[in-house]
Amino acid sequence: MTLTATVPTTSGSRYLQQLCKHWSHKFETSFDAEKGEIAFPMGPIRMEATADTLVVTLEPNADADAETFKQVVADHLDRFAFREAPLPFKWQ
Repeated sequence: MTLTATVPTTSGSRYLQQLCKHWSHKFETSFDAEKGEIAFPMGPIRMEATADTLVVTLEPNADADAETFKQVVADHLDRFAFREAPLPFKWQ
């Protein structure tokens, strides 16, 4: 299962870098200004920033609670996006 949310924001690059840096002390991460990946215990998190969106893709492990996974990621991104939070995550 893959869950994807396209979040409208002009600060996607900043948010993906902040999230990757935030979790880099606990999990393996790789990122640049446009793309980021986090080896999260519930499954990989991939992010891609464009000028006006942040695309967040989650691949929950078979034993992961997908709803909790989505909420953990959304809550953390909302903390970094406090000026425009809550961000509109429409998961598909």
